[in-house]
Amino acid sequence: MPERTVQLVLHYDGEGFAGWQRQPRERTVQAVVEEALARLCARPVPVLGAGRTDAGVHARGQAAGIRVPDRWTVGALRRALNAVLPHDVWVAAAHEMMPTFHARYSATSRRYSYSVGTDEGAYSPFRRRWEWAVHGGGRRPLDRAVLDASAAALAGEHCFRAFAVKGTAPAHDDHRCTVLDAAWRQRHGGLAFEIEANRFLHHMVRLLVGTMVEAADGRREPQSVAVLLAAGDNRRTAPPAPAHGLYLDTVRYPRDLYVTPE
Repeated sequence: MPERTVQLVLHYDGEGFAGWQRQPRERTVQAVVEEALARLCARPVPVLGAGRTDAGVHARGQAAGIRVPDRWTVGALRRALNAVLPHDVWVAAAHEMMPTFHARYSATSRRYSYSVGTDEGAYSPFRRRWEWAVHGGGRRPLDRAVLDASAAALAGEHCFRAFAVKGTAPAHDDHRCTVLDAAWRQRHGGLAFEIEANRFLHHMVRLLVGTMVEAADGRREPQSVAVLLAAGDNRRTAPPAPAHGLYLDTVRYPRDLYVTPE
């Protein structure tokens, strides 16, 4: 049967999921999307994500690759999926791709953001599920200069062994990543850390944010991020920031892999 290669761009609220990857007896994003596709296609349809977000992590740009019967146009498939998916998953876009497209290995970069709430309202139940409430109770504000200098130190190619969970990468992995952009930006009620790189290690963004916030709070040296980039292990790295403040925003691919426009 002829097939069509499709990239789905997914939004999901990570609170109700045990992460992206299919797991026995756990609700995961991959499993939910595969169940919906099986209903529509009357056969199993494997879904390959661009990255494996952890439990509690959100997405507003997760890319997933699928192959469906050729009778499905991307527009019809998107509408049908959104009609059967649960309320905490939404297909924001669907693109027809070249048959050589691979959701994980074709990606040239991924972009994440982390939301930090710094005002009193960050403790509201309408916000605290989606951002990390920091210093909303009148304590001294985070030192923005320290945050900005820490983010600037990340640009370029570095070994991020200090900002990865030990043992989650193969022994031969050099833990090197090329950061294309990293910056703290003002947002309503607080700050957002945004970072784009060619690859990310397990818990890398959350470990970076946890360390930067401790440095900006005066609980560690202001130059901690730059020092840790030269370290051979993660023994002096801060605990990771909570999962619920992290978002996978964008996955980028070469334009020549798109059959339909982005």
